[in-house]
Amino acid sequence: EHQTLSKVRDDFNRVMSTAFNGASNIVQGGGLACLDDEGLAEINTLIDYYLENANLLKEAMESIGYDVFGGTDAPYVFVKLPEGKKSWDMFSEILEKTQVVTIPGAGFGPGGEGYLRLSAFAPRDVVIEA
Repeated sequence: EHQTLSKVRDDFNRVMSTAFNGASNIVQGGGLACLDDEGLAEINTLIDYYLENANLLKEAMESIGYDVFGGTDAPYVFVKLPEGKKSWDMFSEILEKTQVVTIPGAGFGPGGEGYLRLSAFAPRDVVIEA
């Protein structure tokens, strides 16, 4: 009897592992659709859009005197804060005064302190307003 239960358990485990191991068919279909010509064109359009947003953020921060890193190959811009300014303090100040959310550099470890990260993942009009 123990051997029969063991076989049933093993068969059940095989069926469940096969049925629920990995992405669903619809997700796999969506992934494949991204790789055809139309899907790749859409992806490139999105990449260009967010990199343009990053460039707007970068140029805006540079125009007011900040040293800025990134925003060229990724939609994130790191802004060097004035000497001694803590990233959480700057985060709070910007949030309270402008209702713009930034990301404190300290959240990326000790090397991130003294920086803010800006994300270009937003609608263009919101980026321009910020």
